[in-house]
Amino acid sequence: MKFVSFNVQYGFGLDGNFDPNRIVAAVEGADVIALQEVTRNLPRNSLADLPDIFSGLMPKFYHAFGASATTDGGSSVVDGRMRMRFTEFGNMILSRHPILATRNILLPRSRTYDRLNIQRSALECLIDAPGGAIRAYSVHLDHRSPAERIAQIGFLKDCLSNYAQDGGAVTGGGEFGFPELPHTDDFVVMGDFNMMPEQPEYLAMVGPRDLYYGRTASTAFPIDALDAFGKRAQDDYTWEEPGQPDVRQYLDYCFVSGTLVSRLKDGWVDADCIASDHKPVWVELA
Repeated sequence: MKFVSFNVQYGFGLDGNFDPNRIVAAVEGADVIALQEVTRNLPRNSLADLPDIFSGLMPKFYHAFGASATTDGGSSVVDGRMRMRFTEFGNMILSRHPILATRNILLPRSRTYDRLNIQRSALECLIDAPGGAIRAYSVHLDHRSPAERIAQIGFLKDCLSNYAQDGGAVTGGGEFGFPELPHTDDFVVMGDFNMMPEQPEYLAMVGPRDLYYGRTASTAFPIDALDAFGKRAQDDYTWEEPGQPDVRQYLDYCFVSGTLVSRLKDGWVDADCIASDHKPVWVELA
């Protein structure tokens, strides 16, 4: 199975052009796609409904959208009835295989006074994959504060490890005639973490590297797939400031549970992609 994470910047590429078709072409061949900065009714992209557009361009894929932040987008009275219109900002997952259940996990945040701070979230999807059920997450962390990112990572990791206790979106559905959902400890966490490798936030996610053993798969820390492959060079990047190609950072990741480390087959960054200011990050499981 191939997984890909892609922050789509509201549909805009490095060249400033709004082109959802180009974004879809960039993730062609993936089985599970995690997108960030997916919007509805955002003035910047002419109120485009990106969840509808992406699902329409990939009609054979199951899909889920989780709005992290929702604000009024121009609600008004039409023909005597209030018509609500919301501007939504969040994450999306598209899957070639059935999505059995979803949760939109809101991450902790703090109020700011002079810098933008948006509610962030992790969209969880339980996927009926050929090799057994797997949990996929599309994540977008805060962009301005390392302290807030560390708090969000701690909360997210608690959700990952507590899945055995809380059971995900639904348990005991048999009481109402629904099939029991499978339980799995296998997960792939993908997204824009707004953190650089080996910085404090990154270490909070994967733990420090032992000088002799490196990083060991455990229940306490997921594994950075590209780091495990040794596929990340010091000058690699996943984000570029539009119009300033000398401003680049490595912000996007695919993490896997320790239970999946033995199935890791490959991982890479599509550095040639210009469909967004971010680059797609891929990981393949055997």
